[in-house]
This record gives sequence, structure tokens and C-alpha cells, in this order.
Amino acid sequence: MIETNRSVVYPHQLDHMGHMNVQWYIAKFDEGTWHFLFRLGITSAYIKENQKGMAALEQRVKYKAEVTAGDLLIIKTQPLEMTDKVVRFIHHMYNAETGQEVANCENIGVHFDRNSRKSCPFPEQLHENWVQLTSECVNDEG
Repeated sequence: MIETNRSVVYPHQLDHMGHMNVQWYIAKFDEGTWHFLFRLGITSAYIKENQKGMAALEQRVKYKAEVTAGDLLIIKTQPLEMTDKVVRFIHHMYNAETGQEVANCENIGVHFDRNSRKSCPFPEQLHENWVQLTSECVNDEG
């Protein structure tokens, strides 16, 4: 896995029960997604220069433990699968102090043409970046 986000839980992110509201989990996972896509080669420049982008198709979140104000969070992302037009990956959110996994979010996204608003294949360079990225993740485990 690669680290894609570090953040803190702020008091304004708590709900009336005293723990981080679900909207903030999604926001933090979204930030991790953009860092992950950057590592894949889908940068702001790539999006602007090529008129290509990504759209979320599916997200599945599992909440495992509550987090409260002041908790430090780390998100690590594991690439799972890349096809011609679709990428699948999972974020794992950890409490930085305890190391406990507090949530995870599996994502499926599609590469698309921003002009035609239709899905389109990833360029070969992004497939090559995927291979490199997954190789880094495997090497980190060993």
C-alpha cells in the first residue's frame, strides 16, 4: 500500500454523538483518491491538457471504529485492478497513534473523455504506471 493522506479530526467534523460524521470520512477518502490518481499519472495537468478525467462508479465504505476530535489519521491505498477503462482500489484509514484500522473504502472509477462525456481507454503510459505502482506495493510488503 502507498500512503495517500494524513489528516486530523477537527471538532467541527463531529456529529451530535461526538464522533466524526460520515461525510468527513468520504472527504478524507476523496483526498486520498486524488493523491492515488496523481501517483497513477492522472494529474491536474493531465486532466487539463488531455481533456480526460475520472468519475466514480462505486464506493463501498466499512466503518470499523469511531474517531474523535484530535485523532490523527493516515490513509494507505492498495491498487486492486486496472482494465482498459476502469480502475479499482481500496483505501485503508488508520488511527496514526494506535495503528488501528478505523475504516476502509473500496472504489471503482472510470476514465472518461471530458468533451464527449463518455468512457475511454487509459493511455498506455497509465497502464505502465499502474504496473510500477503495484510493483512498489508488492515490494513494500516483502
